[in-house]
Amino acid sequence: MSEEKTKYSDAELIEFKELIQGKLAEAKVDLKNLRDTLSYKDDHGTDDTSPTFKMMEDGSETLSREEVSQLAIRQEKFISHLENALIRIENKTYGVCRETGKLIPKERLRAVPHATLSIEAKEAQNNR
Repeated sequence: MSEEKTKYSDAELIEFKELIQGKLAEAKVDLKNLRDTLSYKDDHGTDDTSPTFKMMEDGSETLSREEVSQLAIRQEKFISHLENALIRIENKTYGVCRETGKLIPKERLRAVPHATLSIEAKEAQNNR
């Protein structure tokens, strides 16, 4: 009868750390691009077009800026979750479900590297 594993090995943690660092780098580039969009860098606006078109374009632009702003907020949150996952790796608590205390399966962590809940705990949380 084998004992159930309670934490990931240092080698496994290094694998997850590399995965998270890659995702973090991508996320930071995406966030920079979203912020550049919000700050009108590389603006190709309608300043030199007809007034009627400009009025319609301004309404659409406001909606688009709100959507981009929401995406930037979500991206900041994602970056924060990834950074917290790196802290858990350093503390050697990464991959442990905060509800059940059991190891989160590698497959889930590869898909959602910042996960803090196992599928079972997440489903139980959603059913409350």
